[in-house]
Amino acid sequence: MTERFSAREAIALAGDDFRELPVPMREFKPDGPLSWQGYDDSRRRALTRTGEDESVVCGTAVIGSTRAVLIAFEFGFLGGSLGERTGDRVEAAYTHARAHRLPVVSLVATGGSRMQEGMLALTQLQRVARQSALAREAGLPQIAVLRDPTTGGGWATLGAGADVTLALPGAQVGFAGSRVRPSDADPAAYTAEAQMAAGAVDAVVREEELRETLALWLTLLTAPAAEAEGEGEVEGEGEVESEAASGGEVEPVPPPAALGAPGLPATGWDAVRHARSPERPRAAAYLDAYFSRRAAISGDRCGGSDDGMLCGFGSGPAGRTVAYAAQCGTATRPAGYRTAARLIRLAGRLGFPVLTLVDTPGAANDAQAERQGAGSAIADLFAAVATARTPVTTLVIGEGGSGGALALAAPGNTWATPDSYFSVIAPELAAAILKRPASEVRDTADQLRIRPQDLVELGVIRGIVEHAGR
Repeated sequence: MTERFSAREAIALAGDDFRELPVPMREFKPDGPLSWQGYDDSRRRALTRTGEDESVVCGTAVIGSTRAVLIAFEFGFLGGSLGERTGDRVEAAYTHARAHRLPVVSLVATGGSRMQEGMLALTQLQRVARQSALAREAGLPQIAVLRDPTTGGGWATLGAGADVTLALPGAQVGFAGSRVRPSDADPAAYTAEAQMAAGAVDAVVREEELRETLALWLTLLTAPAAEAEGEGEVEGEGEVESEAASGGEVEPVPPPAALGAPGLPATGWDAVRHARSPERPRAAAYLDAYFSRRAAISGDRCGGSDDGMLCGFGSGPAGRTVAYAAQCGTATRPAGYRTAARLIRLAGRLGFPVLTLVDTPGAANDAQAERQGAGSAIADLFAAVATARTPVTTLVIGEGGSGGALALAAPGNTWATPDSYFSVIAPELAAAILKRPASEVRDTADQLRIRPQDLVELGVIRGIVEHAGR
């Protein structure tokens, strides 16, 4: 179990110069809205024990170089439970964030809704969800830090509903609290680490790294978007709808230069060999070369993650923030496609352009992938790219295997390196479908016209990216 920090200790871990916001005043009749016997005494004891008069402390603080609204839960006050006064404070905090265009950081530690206020407490979740949605519409980033414990409605709103969800090691995280789970439930399933494995948490961050991690995320997610300059605009791209987009269209991302790529392949099979070579650069090398620093999101928010799809935000040329989704040369799983779609939609809301790197032999096609909804996941990514609110630029850096690769590619703004190919199907599979012997695989590769130069001639890609330094 992770250490349980008070609300103000958590605030001190996260940032400096904390300024508490004015507290909305709501009068209760004795023992609250339900006249729950002993409720006033419980509140008085909680005040004496914690020094707080409610389960949440709200204010602004400087994290790194960014001022943000902080919503910090005090678990020592009635288990950090949400009541009407909690809802008042959270709503006021979000209202302040929108009025001053500040990001929101929630330091969550809660056992759920407050029983002593009954359904009036439970309906606070609707208030919180609405405030989060309004911040999302306004293009304001929301980051959650899950402390111990984060359960019930606090997890299902501020925690799981954030744009980026971080957690402290060992924290209890789950919709069901420890006292309401099935008696035979595995406690390991209700941890930050388990939630990350299940795609619901982006990163588990140690206490001593929290401030630096939050500072990086806030710097990346609040950087101003660059405006397009005349000819840099990609034909067919619409205007950015997010208020965070500083007024004009967001400039498309220039594709990164190829890293040590060979010359153009002479044959289709040469293109396949180059793309499959273990010596060529992979996605991580391109991301490291292009971004001065970056932070990753992880997981599809519905039960899965895929290490073969790297997604996140980085600081690109001239300090611009660019979102990225990059395949790593493996068969992409449904969770990978859903994570990429999540990334593209988040980038659109916040007003950042997107860079995608294509490198996959194709979509995972095993039975588990089918049970996990491979078709719907790929369809959702196609839709996310097609309706992207900011420009998407694609670079094919290795294998471009069929629809599993095409789903990540930007229509009209896809480029390729010399050591790549893009094909309707792998040459070996094409030969098998056509009932050709293995000896005809190389000729089939030529017939498919999968070389980078073929793709330019066919109008499938815009161009071939030259070697770095040329």
